[in-house]
Amino acid sequence: MSKLKKQLSYISVPSQIINSLSSSSLQSLLVSPKKPSKSSFSRNSYKNPRFWFLTLFLVGLFGMLKLGFNLDPPIPFSPYPCFTTSPRDSFASNEQQNGQKDEILKGFNESQALVSKGFEDSEESEFWKQPDGMGYRPCLHFSREYRKYSNAIVKDRRKYLLVVVSGGMNQQRNQIVDAVVIARILGAALVVPILQVNVIWGDESEFSDIFDLEHFKSVLANDVRIVSSLPSTHIMTRPVEEKRTPLHVSPQWIRARYLRRLNREGVLLLRGLDSRLSKDLPSDLQKLRCKVAFHALRFAPPILQLGNKLAERMRSKGPYLSLHLRMEKDVWVRTGCLPGPEYDEMISNERKQRPELLTARSNMTYHERKLAGLCPLNAVEVTRLLKALGAPKIARIYWAGGEPLGGKEALLPLITEFPHLYNKEDLALPGELEPFANKASLMAAIDYIVSENSDIFMPSHGGNMGHAIQGHRAYAGHMKYITPNKRQMLHYFLNSSLPEAEFNRIIKELHSESLGQPELRTSKAGRDVTKYPVPECMCNDSHAHSS
Repeated sequence: MSKLKKQLSYISVPSQIINSLSSSSLQSLLVSPKKPSKSSFSRNSYKNPRFWFLTLFLVGLFGMLKLGFNLDPPIPFSPYPCFTTSPRDSFASNEQQNGQKDEILKGFNESQALVSKGFEDSEESEFWKQPDGMGYRPCLHFSREYRKYSNAIVKDRRKYLLVVVSGGMNQQRNQIVDAVVIARILGAALVVPILQVNVIWGDESEFSDIFDLEHFKSVLANDVRIVSSLPSTHIMTRPVEEKRTPLHVSPQWIRARYLRRLNREGVLLLRGLDSRLSKDLPSDLQKLRCKVAFHALRFAPPILQLGNKLAERMRSKGPYLSLHLRMEKDVWVRTGCLPGPEYDEMISNERKQRPELLTARSNMTYHERKLAGLCPLNAVEVTRLLKALGAPKIARIYWAGGEPLGGKEALLPLITEFPHLYNKEDLALPGELEPFANKASLMAAIDYIVSENSDIFMPSHGGNMGHAIQGHRAYAGHMKYITPNKRQMLHYFLNSSLPEAEFNRIIKELHSESLGQPELRTSKAGRDVTKYPVPECMCNDSHAHSS
């Protein structure tokens, strides 16, 4: 929860004016020139305090008038929030860019620090308030038995686990977490996971392109030995391969199924680990999941650096909200939902041509899916929800996700109501995104960083990124995370006779317990500890866990 800050008033002097004045000019503004005079009147007047007050007043007035006539005219809000002019105008050439970039950003941040003073009142508004975290903090204290076996596990040189992970970046991330846990269960070394090329985006990024490999190895050094490749003693070994591990298997099942063969052959290859390992594991293994997800899997330095820069640019004028918009073409096809009259026929035809893409319940009509809360929110619905929850019109919003079906026009309802809407392309300087072009996983990682650092996060639809960020924000102290209650709220969205004030009251009430407050993972079966880290990975001083 933000603290009340004392309001201050400032006179902002642009750096161009200061730089245009020479040191002698500045001196002339601050020090009155001495005029020798032998008259007794002059000597006495110098001793008179009124004379000095009058002199200082005139000098100050002269200085303000001089600066005032040289000020640039007011500049309207730019679509590039990090500049008072377009980035292309700010850089005359590539040679100048490197030398000017840091200076320009520094000046921008300093000037916006003054502008943002006027935004502090809205920061105290109900919308920006953070939920009560109830004092929960990370606490990964492994048992004595876990620590006892760790030394033997990390020294083992006989058993190696190979894994191939699939899907998008966040789906791969979840599988990497479980791969580490499975390696621990089997007492095997984990070979750096192989990232399968995604059939939709064609991204060929490797583990070290996305994550900091050395950090990954270092953090887990006392839990599981991570190796970059199989040793020469095992390179020619034909691995035991398991292509279809059942869903939600227990540690006992894994040992019974693989351990004997792994001891005999030395190498085990697993594919498609998504949701294969049970969500309900012994406490130490749940803690290991959290250690991997929240500590070991740090993004590679180039991604982390740019992601943090974009987050800083969003925060330069105060708090910001991050939206994960799921409005891409493949999302509409896979969910069995319809984006709107203009594209409904196209999506329906593609779904008929490729029925294998439909991941939603095939026995439900579109309207049944919609009312059941199984469809992504469109721009109109996201806008109405944010307005009902009290988001101010001047709120700065970062939207994460791929290109919406219909392009930026699909976002017009959102932009009209909340004009300060940006994505990574809007925030990045020329050339900053080039190293990540055509690499969907790296672009998703940048979105993840900016979203993780936001004051409020809201997804328009469930998914791996939303779940991962929910856990990260909980682990960071239960930062505000709005979970749209689609199943219950859509009935009110369809009621056009409902007065706006009553609609807003109902929507706020429906979401009063869906703002990121601490929730016990164990209160519902099958919850993922990396989404709900309480109680296994977080504790409070009273140790009184309550949902």
